[in-house]
Formats: sequence, structure tokens, C-alpha cells
Amino acid sequence: MNVEVTGGAGFIGSNIVDALVGQGHCTSVVDNLTTGRAGNVCPGVPLYQCDITDAGIMCETIQRTTPEIIFHLAAQIDVRKSVADPAFDASTNVLGMINVAQAAVANHARRLIFSSTGGALYGEPAGLPADETTPILPLSPYGVAKYCAEQYLSYCSRLHGLEAVVLRYANVFGPRQDPLGEAGVVAIFTRRILAGERPVIYGDGRQTRDFVFVGDVVQANLLAMNGPQGTYNIGTRIETSINDLVHAFERITGRPVEPEYRPARAGEVQHIALDAGRAQRELGWKPAVSLEDGLAQTIEWYKRQC
Repeated sequence: MNVEVTGGAGFIGSNIVDALVGQGHCTSVVDNLTTGRAGNVCPGVPLYQCDITDAGIMCETIQRTTPEIIFHLAAQIDVRKSVADPAFDASTNVLGMINVAQAAVANHARRLIFSSTGGALYGEPAGLPADETTPILPLSPYGVAKYCAEQYLSYCSRLHGLEAVVLRYANVFGPRQDPLGEAGVVAIFTRRILAGERPVIYGDGRQTRDFVFVGDVVQANLLAMNGPQGTYNIGTRIETSINDLVHAFERITGRPVEPEYRPARAGEVQHIALDAGRAQRELGWKPAVSLEDGLAQTIEWYKRQC
């Protein structure tokens, strides 16, 4: 099958590209390389260095590659940056979706699979784990923009018949996550701990996240290629506090870790976990990699990069 991956040089996108190539799909990548890396892209996979915020270039690129399915992962992913500059966040995460969806329609793509957020979309739910019926009450512009992007995709589906699948991720971690950015606590902690430095926790560390391994997220995307249209949470149902994450690092590395605590930051939820029952029922997906097994794989990968 002919497929295209926006953000395919990034953390999740490049792992999806690897899997697509492994299955024999004809795959191309769109990435502006702001945070993605050309070295993440499989040898032989065409990489179009362009920006999803440029509608004309996006349409030309998709016209050239003629994908049947588009995986849309290119995004501004930093919650703190979205709080500091909501307009920039929206220009990428909302207008970018509009450009990609319109290019998909104009060039007769069959399906668009959108990587959204569950970790930032539901705000502070009254009950956990949150499922897809949980009220949408984001605490950051990032969450607002992702939900707006979902709605534009839904509109294109209704008006033009573009098949739409939305995957709302929990906190994804694993190999290739950028340890130097502001997003991705596991990658940031891994880099600092391996370097003998203290990881920084913003808040008291009792805030909880639902950590899902990138390999499991890749499998969800592959299943979404032919599964029913719809919106699906992709998570584990398990809340893990940041303090417990530190303890997991201690167990795996066999060394004590003393975090540095700093004031909590605006826009971040305190507690979240996602119910992925719909994905299990309709896509046949469920997480297979535990937090500790995923951390061990991640740590080994980062060691090999040193």
C-alpha cells in the first residue's frame, strides 16, 4: 500500500515508518526536521523536507506521493510552549491539520490516521481511567488545538468521505524520544540518570501519568489502517506517579536516584490514565509491553547512542 507519514522523522513517526517498511508498504515521509532527524528515517524512504503549515507545498507533496493512507503525526508537542505561545501552537496543530486534510481530499487519499492526545485532552477527569466519552476539558492550548484538529478531520470526513481514525495517546515513551526537549519525561530522565545527573520533577512527584510504550503505539497505528473509523484511546489504564517512575529507574539501573523538585508548571494535568477498551474491542489492540520492560529497552537504546 502507498502510505505517507507526516512527522515521520520524529520519535513516534519514525518507529511507524520502520514498521510500515517492514510490512512492505511503499512509504514516504514529510517532516520539516525542526525536531525530527533525517537519520531516523529508514534508508531508501523518500523524505520531503517541508512544513505542514504551508498549504501549497503540502498539496504539491501529497500530489507527488499519491498516498492511499496518511498518518498525520507532525505537530508542536510541548505543552509548556503551547501555554507560552498559543498562536504558534495553533498554527501548527490546527492549521497544519487543515492543510494535510485538504491535501488528502484533493489528491484522493482514502484514510487519514491522526495522532491526537488523551493525556492532555480530558483535563482532570472526575473518574479514571478516562474513556472516549469523558468530557473534553483541556488545561492547555496544546489540548485545545488537538481537539480542534480532531473536529476539522471529522468535518472533512462528513463532507468529503475521507476516512478518519483518531488515536488519542497516553504518555508515549521509548527509543528515539528526544531527551533534550521539553516533552517526554522518560527520555529526559533517562539522559540525566545515565549521565549521573539529578532528574528534575516539577511539583511533588505525586502527579500520575499513563505510560505506553512506543512499540504498542506503532501496533495501534498499523491496526488503524484497516480497522473501523472512529476515535480510540491508546493507553494502559495504569496510573504511575512520577515518584514511582523514579523508583522504576532505580530498580532497572541498580543505582539510587535523587530527584530535584521544582515548582509545578501551568497547563499540566495532575492525574490521568486512559481506558482503551474501545481500541481492544474494535481494533483488536491492547498494550503488550509493561512500563519496566519498556524502560529497560529504552535505557539500553540510549546507552547504545552514547
